[in-house]
Amino acid sequence: MTHAAQVDTSAVPASETQESSRAPISRTMIGVGFLLVTLSYMVNAMDRQVFPPLLPNIRAEYGFSLEQGGLLATNFTLGMALAGLPAGYLLDRFRRKTVLLVSIVIYSLGTMATPLATGFADMTLYRVVSGFGEGMQSAAIFAAIGAFFAHRRGLAFGVIGMGYSVGVFIAPLIGVRLMSMHGTWHSPFYLFGTAGLLIAAASLFLVKSGLTEHSAEKVVSTRTFEYMPASAYNRNTVALAVHSVISGVAIYGFLGLYPTFLITSLHYSSGQAALAMSFLGFGGMTAVFGGWLGDRFNQRNLLILSLLAVSAIGACIYESHAGVGLQCVFAFLMGAFGLGFIYPNTNSAIQRAVRPAQIGRASGLFVTSYYGPAAFSGLLFAALVDSFGWDRAGLLQVTVLPMVAVVSLTFVRTSQFNNAVR
Repeated sequence: MTHAAQVDTSAVPASETQESSRAPISRTMIGVGFLLVTLSYMVNAMDRQVFPPLLPNIRAEYGFSLEQGGLLATNFTLGMALAGLPAGYLLDRFRRKTVLLVSIVIYSLGTMATPLATGFADMTLYRVVSGFGEGMQSAAIFAAIGAFFAHRRGLAFGVIGMGYSVGVFIAPLIGVRLMSMHGTWHSPFYLFGTAGLLIAAASLFLVKSGLTEHSAEKVVSTRTFEYMPASAYNRNTVALAVHSVISGVAIYGFLGLYPTFLITSLHYSSGQAALAMSFLGFGGMTAVFGGWLGDRFNQRNLLILSLLAVSAIGACIYESHAGVGLQCVFAFLMGAFGLGFIYPNTNSAIQRAVRPAQIGRASGLFVTSYYGPAAFSGLLFAALVDSFGWDRAGLLQVTVLPMVAVVSLTFVRTSQFNNAVR
């Protein structure tokens, strides 16, 4: 074994490798654990995406401006960004299952606290706390699953992404329905928060350490990685992180204010806006296909094509003033390329740009770069709307920005990925 491989193996905590060898896991328990992990990420998505379709009612109750509403719709990603790098550090040194369970409890409690807010300041705090838990969970899930399914990482991430998209699909419909039934926007937050706590309790017993603590040692022992940069923060990860920053601002700015655009500019009802928002999640269910493609073709080129597609779809959404049916088609396509292709392949590409023992740090870098600037994407979009109107603002943030991200991807060299054929 080469010296480089020995260095990589030593970065894996001894407790982690012992846990993996001491607790073999059956296929049944792999399936049960993977299902619960996917369900927990679905609830994560529901917690995030129930807010935008309810935002007009929340603004009306509290008297928030469009800028304040835009910030609240996306500022949970600030908490995700704050959690990213610390979580990556912890995941390379401690049990991933522990980080996963704690994170689910944090974001569930933050979600349940949101209706208790008395004003903008404490609602901002609850949203950021919720995002902090969601960021920890994202880093833990993708580090654990990325290590366990190292050779089918894109496909595994695609399945998890499909779970997320199911949450995006059903959250607006359930949220608006519950609001109509109970006459208040509070009940969806209590429901989704409780669901998260129940999944955390089930995961404590049914998600086995053989799934979450799988070591990179087995992968490292069969290959050497001298051709890769020794640092987790190298040319490829930096270029992919820049792409993540730009994509996060474009996609989350769109997600945060899309229902508000439909209601205030196109005069849709709340139900119609929720339906269009759900089609975003429906499109995101293509993540399994997007991840599968990422395992078989050049991920950089796949990401470039997806960004160009998002750019074109954004122009259609904000320029066509389409009816409900066509708008749902555009929303589906935006979900397919934005959530189904870009998200899982950016995540897995960053992990492939580092040596296997550095997966935790790569996962944390993705969470921080993707979600950090996205925290202010809704505020930026709202400011652009005030200055230029919905049409021009949409073109600037959802059409132009993805083309800028394409430029950053031209610096990526997939020949230095850890799955490259040598």
